Amino acid sequence: MTEAIERQIERFAPGFRDRILARRATAPAAFEEYNPNYVGGDINGGAQDLGQILARPLAVPVPYRTPIDGVYLCSASTPPGGGVHGMCGFHAARAVVADLGL
Repeated sequence: MTEAIERQIERFAPGFRDRILARRATAPAAFEEYNPNYVGGDINGGAQDLGQILARPLAVPVPYRTPIDGVYLCSASTPPGGGVHGMCGFHAARAVVADLGL
């Protein structure tokens, strides 16, 4: 798939391939071996359906809190799920600020 992906990017960004200094491809099984949470190589932590986007890892008002005081989650396993957006961390930080009364 690496070749196909690069070819597609090159279509819209000519010169892209000329900028590649190195490449490394990892098979899904290797991802899962590296981190058992990446079931089948899925770095998004499971389904990205509406239910999971709103209720990961649990259907609770603030899914970023854990039962341990001062410990919060911010990952693909929290709303709105995996991606290159940073929103999981943003929402977790807002929960921390609210809990501290700031």
